Amino acid sequence: MKELCIGSNEAGQRLDKFLGKYMDQAPKSFLYKMLRKKNITLNGKKALGNEILSAGDTVKLFLSDETVSKFSRSRTQETYKPKSQGQGTKLDILYEDEHTIFINKPAGMLSQKAAPGDVSLVEHLIAYLLESGQITEEELRTFRPSVCNRLDRNTSGIVAAGKTLAALQDLSAMFRERSLRKYYLCLVKGGIKESRRIKGYLTKDRQKNTVSVQKEKAGDAALIETEYRPVSSGEGVTLLEVHLITGKTHQIRAHLAAEGHPIAGDYKYGDRAFNEKLKKEYGLSSQLLHSARLCIPRCTGALSHLSGKEITAPLPMIFQKICRDKGVM
Repeated sequence: MKELCIGSNEAGQRLDKFLGKYMDQAPKSFLYKMLRKKNITLNGKKALGNEILSAGDTVKLFLSDETVSKFSRSRTQETYKPKSQGQGTKLDILYEDEHTIFINKPAGMLSQKAAPGDVSLVEHLIAYLLESGQITEEELRTFRPSVCNRLDRNTSGIVAAGKTLAALQDLSAMFRERSLRKYYLCLVKGGIKESRRIKGYLTKDRQKNTVSVQKEKAGDAALIETEYRPVSSGEGVTLLEVHLITGKTHQIRAHLAAEGHPIAGDYKYGDRAFNEKLKKEYGLSSQLLHSARLCIPRCTGALSHLSGKEITAPLPMIFQKICRDKGVM
């Protein structure tokens, strides 16, 4: 017999959903059969599966260890994959508390998996939480900490993550509702003297994983808005601070390129000759686009302690060097 105590990260969901996570290889028919036969009980009583769980509830599995193991896929190997493959990365933690963690993601790392064999920031995060004793392998069976925003693989900067369900939900809502303000720094080709708020219409080509930006709406194109101000200009380049009003795929890169100011190092939307020169001189292999600042709104609940807080991330060293050499820092 196995007894499971429901914590805050499992509360608020249906019993059958919880069981489906705990024994994620078990057919639903098996779980409902075990509930009918009282081989699975809730607070010592027969359950249907549609009950909403509360913190402190107890779920008892009158099943053999072999049966539970058979229907459960261990996530240990997946979680420790970075370490076991010798790819461990020390997280650059900008801020951390019991609910949240803000990480300075390096260029070249995925925010989340794109394919089963990928090792992303999420895997490094979970390995860190396990190693520091903030979560257990047992807890991972029903709750998985994760990131709340994504950056392109070759974009660096702030990624917010929730270590608890409440934090994940609240942070994700801030990003979704755009109440959390996001500011990026990027180095672009050409001289820009004035701040602007630009609009356009973005169309995505899912097969090619590219987007295009037009001035007028066509078809199912989505409205995008990007605000920028020049920080300083130098040798044919400008350091911009960009405020992302909407948050579409590749928005900053494609929108600035459409305005005639492609981002340095961006081979998908940028100027190849410009990029090749920087690659030859500095070994630059990723776009100089960095999520530099997050401004958290007034909030209540689990994240009330973050109200009005500003999270900042320093520029990568290669970004700083090129800016200094070009006279914009």
